[in-house]
Amino acid sequence: MDTLTSAVPIPVAGAGLPADLVLPTDATGVVLFAHGSGSSRHSPRNTAVARVLHRRSLGTVLVDLLTPEEERVDARTAELRFDIDLLADRLTAAVDWMRTEAALRRLPVGLFGASTGAAGALVAAARRSDTVAAVVSRGGRPDLAGPALTQVRAATLLLVGGLDEQVLTLNEEALAQLPEGVGELRVVPGATHLFEEPGTLDRVADDAADWFAGHLG
Repeated sequence: MDTLTSAVPIPVAGAGLPADLVLPTDATGVVLFAHGSGSSRHSPRNTAVARVLHRRSLGTVLVDLLTPEEERVDARTAELRFDIDLLADRLTAAVDWMRTEAALRRLPVGLFGASTGAAGALVAAARRSDTVAAVVSRGGRPDLAGPALTQVRAATLLLVGGLDEQVLTLNEEALAQLPEGVGELRVVPGATHLFEEPGTLDRVADDAADWFAGHLG
């Protein structure tokens, strides 16, 4: 499989947020990743999912949602990782940037969010309903998207570990707020919040790849 791989700065909030772009030459869509609480574009779980998407002819953009200075503040306070408006602003700006890039502008866009990043992804999807066609949440906190849930038009898949009981309840509540026919909740048996159990992350990656391939084709 031939791919274009590059490190790109995404112009956001007066700074260039570092991002890693991987684009198969036969790409049928591109997925922007929103990492979870206290993580980064180097999240091993997200990069594992991204590799599966590449095999399905889907491009990926993994971006750091905080500047280095903000990351230092967040490491002390843990406050910015729960600033959903901030995360959504960054993701919305990244989606807008993707529409200006020659290699990406004609490709359907999906968002993959983990933990608090899933809430930011859903808010961004609501803001850019004419651009974002699909969303996948892995162990996410879609409830934190608040009123934006009712405005989401992108096909949304919520993936939650069967042993992650509190987050499962929050996802069930969020699903009820999505417009009819927009969302689907799938429970991964035997999985906890981080999908560390054997085979559970593979299931997430396969389900995400199927979802994006089906809705971005």
